[in-house]
Amino acid sequence: MKKINRIILVVLLLSVTFYFGFAFKSYLSSTNKNQTMKKVTGIGGIFFKSKDPKKTMEWYHKHLGLETNSYGTSFEWYEDSTGTKKAQTQWSPFPDSTTYFQPTQQDFMINYRVDNLEALIVELKKDGVTIVDEMETYPYGKFIHILDGDGNKVELWEPIE
Repeated sequence: MKKINRIILVVLLLSVTFYFGFAFKSYLSSTNKNQTMKKVTGIGGIFFKSKDPKKTMEWYHKHLGLETNSYGTSFEWYEDSTGTKKAQTQWSPFPDSTTYFQPTQQDFMINYRVDNLEALIVELKKDGVTIVDEMETYPYGKFIHILDGDGNKVELWEPIE
């Protein structure tokens, strides 16, 4: 009888240990998901100041073959290995008098693609990151601007598929 009780106790202890180990692993996985949420998924665009954006776009069209419109050009690519989820990176010259890059005086701004902008904003605020404006939503995505550690304005974009 003692032997059976001992076996039951060992099986019970192993089961409880397994359960707590699984629960702890699940907790760590959910914590790691929050950490990966902060990662950028790609460059959404490169914006820079130009003395004459129209002339700059014409130059790039003539000499490098960029098909431009009033916003610049979009480079299309695929986000997944199956070639089914199309994405884009925007290239846009702005007038050198633009105020779009303010409050900084930099001549460029990088737009980073992110997965979950609303959750990211919460994390950035917790971390004390300077948020320049409020999130705006357009038919092609959600946007917000922050300042990086060097004071450069950065645009974050969550595309709306």
